[in-house]
This record gives sequence, C-alpha cells and structure tokens, in this order.
Amino acid sequence: MLIALSDPDDPRIEAYRAVRERDLVGRQHRFVAEGEVVLRVLLRQPRFEIESLLLAESRVEGLSDALPMLSPAIPVYTANRQVMDAIVGFPIHRGILAVARRPPLPSIEEILAGLPENALVVGLVGLANHDNVGGIFRNAAAFGANAVLLDPETCDPLYRKAIRVSVGGALVVPFTRAPAADALVRALQVASFEVIALSPSGTEILSQVRPARRTALLLGAEGPGLPPDLLARTRTVSIPMSGGFDSLNVATTSGIALHHLTRVE
Repeated sequence: MLIALSDPDDPRIEAYRAVRERDLVGRQHRFVAEGEVVLRVLLRQPRFEIESLLLAESRVEGLSDALPMLSPAIPVYTANRQVMDAIVGFPIHRGILAVARRPPLPSIEEILAGLPENALVVGLVGLANHDNVGGIFRNAAAFGANAVLLDPETCDPLYRKAIRVSVGGALVVPFTRAPAADALVRALQVASFEVIALSPSGTEILSQVRPARRTALLLGAEGPGLPPDLLARTRTVSIPMSGGFDSLNVATTSGIALHHLTRVE
C-alpha cells in the first residue's frame, strides 16, 4: 500500500526524522536500512521484521518487482525529493529507506552450538570504525563465514553506514556479542575452534596455514591490534608485506585471510 506524503512533519514517519542524529542515539531496538541493494537483501531475511518503507517517488517504479514481497500490512510511504530530504535531514540521494526491528541477540554459546561440524567464524575485537566493520561483514558473506562474533567495544553492524558498506552482508551473516574479548576467545576454544589471530607480529605466515575443521579468524583494530594476552592464547599469523610496511586495512586483511582459509584444503 503506497501512502503519499506531502508534509515532512507527518507523525506517521517519525522513525525517519533526523536519520543521522538517530544513528548516534539509537532507535529502541530498530535500525534503518538504506539503498536498493540493501533493501533487496533485507526483504530476503526472515529474521528481521520490516516495519515500514520510505521511498522517493522516483524510486517506486524500479522496486515494482520487490514491493510485492512485503506484507500488505506494511506501510510504504512515498514523497517527492524535497519532502524526503526535509524528513531525513540531508539530501538522501539513494531515495530508499526502511525501518526494521532487531531480533534479540543469542548468547555466544547458542550461536556456536548451532553451527555445522565444519565452520568458519570471524571474531572482532575493539573495532570502532563502521566502514571497517561493514567491509568485514561484506567479506564474511562473500566467503561464506558462518558467524561473526563481536566484543563490547566493536561498533554496531546494524548502524546504517555499516549495513550500507557491507552491501547487506551485515543482514546475512549471523552475529552476536560476547561480554568481553576474553570470553569470546574462551567460548571459541570450548567449542573446539582453533583461533587464528592476525597480527604483524604473528609467528606463522598466512600462506602456510591450513585451516582446522573449526576455525576462527580473530581481528583487532588498526593501530593497537589485538591485546597481548589474547595473542598469547591463540595461533598468531601474519601477512608478509614488502619494504618493511606492516599495516593493512583490517577489512582488506579479512578478505585476504578469508579467501585463503576457504580455498585451502
């Protein structure tokens, strides 16, 4: 059901008002998805409950094949470009937004117990950059990682920009949070995962690593990297670089490592 809007102060679209500011303060167990590619991914994910859509009038026709996937009870609001920009608080060039509910996060033990006998998991420790988290989820989805585990300091993968950078990967790959980085590693080890920690100081070279039946790839923030106590408890691996340069973007690193771990037998 298309609902045309002419008033940017219409109370029915309160959830879309001042999108950037609400990105920072939260939305009471909801999140915003932006763009056509992300929306099409969201529509295929039954674990997320879509509450409404807000579309620029010019984008409706291009979604004519996707909108029938929505329940008839879900409102689809449309507005011209000026009204939509006034609602969200900035020029929204993609012209496509959706509000959906976050499902409750399972415990780390629950998510690991539900994985297959052969599994690949990514663990993130201290990643505060939404672009990097989005890029890692994109790589995790592309290479078939079974889950992503986050420590408390890692930023929200359902932040609007992180979802967009992930090209919807953050909606595809299951994830949850551990109460601490130490608890994340401990839970992986209890579940029989070999934990491979990427670090410039790693004692092994990635190209020589053969993945175990259950493997976890542990990544830290650029700069500080992974804490020494976690490195001491895991298998440390490095990616050699030329000219003494010892730093790759962490999202790029994840892509190289996941490609290797999923291609080597």
